[in-house]
Amino acid sequence: MLAFAPLHAAAGVAADAVTWLAGTLQPLTGGAATAAAIVVFTIAVRLLISPLTLAQVRGERRRAALAPQVRDLQRRHADDPARLQAELFGLYRSAGASPVAGCLPALLQAPFFLVMYRLFSTGEGSTGDGGTGAGGTGAGLLAEQLAGVPLGWHLSDGLAGAAGPLFGALLAALVALAWWSSRRARRAATAGAATAAGTPAGTPADGAVPAVLGRVLPLLPYLTVVAALVVPLAAVLYLVTTTAWTALEQAVLRRPQVRTGQPLDRNS
Repeated sequence: MLAFAPLHAAAGVAADAVTWLAGTLQPLTGGAATAAAIVVFTIAVRLLISPLTLAQVRGERRRAALAPQVRDLQRRHADDPARLQAELFGLYRSAGASPVAGCLPALLQAPFFLVMYRLFSTGEGSTGDGGTGAGGTGAGLLAEQLAGVPLGWHLSDGLAGAAGPLFGALLAALVALAWWSSRRARRAATAGAATAAGTPAGTPADGAVPAVLGRVLPLLPYLTVVAALVVPLAAVLYLVTTTAWTALEQAVLRRPQVRTGQPLDRNS
C-alpha cells in the first residue's frame, strides 16, 4: 500500500482540482459541470507539460538532422562496434544532442498521465458528499452525470437511454483519432525504414528494427479504443480529450519542416 501512497496523494490533489473546476463551471454548464471539468482539467495538465513535449520534439529533430552523419559512421565502422560507439558519442556531443534526447521528456510525462487515468478510472481521491474517500463509483466524481448517465457508468452496464448515443459518439471520436494517428505513424515508420535502407546489418540502425516498428506503431493508437470499452465514462472523456490534444500536437509540432528550395510535403 505504501508504494501507492504518492500516487493516491496525487490523485487526491487532482480530484480536488476537478471538484473546484466543476463548482466554477456549474453556472455555465449545469448538470454537465463535472464532465466539463474533466475536459478542462485534462487540457490544463497537457498545457502544463507542453514544455516536455516541445523538448521531446526538439530532441527528435536533432537526431533526425544527424541521421546522414550517423549512417556514414555506421558504414565506415560497421566492423568495429567499439569505434562506432565512440564516434557516435563524439558526434552527438559536438552537436549538443543525445541519442535519447526524446525519451526523457516522454518518461517525465508518464506520471501525469498515470495520475489522471487512475483518477478518472477509479475515482480514487474523490470523497464526494459522503466523505468516504473510498473512490468507488458510488460516491464522488464518478457519481456525477453527463446527459443523465453517471460518470462511473461502463459500456458493459448497458446502452439504454442516453448511454448508447453518448458512448457511441465518444467511441466514434476515438476511432477517428486513432485512424488519423495510425496513418501518421505508418508514414513516419515508412520514412524511417527508407532512411535506414542500406545500413549495414548488426549496426544500431539495422533496417530490421524500423521494419518491426513499422508494423507495431500504427496499431498502438487503437489501444485507446480498446481501453474505452472497459473504463468508466469519466475515463472515456479523459481519453477523448487527451487523444485529441495529442493529435493536435502531432499536427502542429511535427508538421513537415519547410526548407529553402524544397517543396512542402502536403501528404504528411
